[in-house]
Amino acid sequence: WLANLLHSGADPEVATAALLEVLPELSNPVVFVSNEVGLGIVPDNHLARQFRDLAGLLNQRLAAAAQVVIFTAAGLPLVLKAPVGFQLPIVTR
Repeated sequence: WLANLLHSGADPEVATAALLEVLPELSNPVVFVSNEVGLGIVPDNHLARQFRDLAGLLNQRLAAAAQVVIFTAAGLPLVLKAPVGFQLPIVTR
């Protein structure tokens, strides 16, 4: 979504604000999946750095608005934010 905004020349801040404004009005759960782009090396070109910075800001703003935030690394979930009593669903294979 963010890459498409940048490619089209749209303002990511305006689009993010519009997205955050409509979320409370939705009646069904919404799941966002995003890559963590700030844990690696600093990109060597302007567009990649811009994307990294904007993705980090977008992730922060969505996390602030979310009820549950889960960071997953190597298939292991780490609950960063959740209501009291929240339990991860048990997944069996």
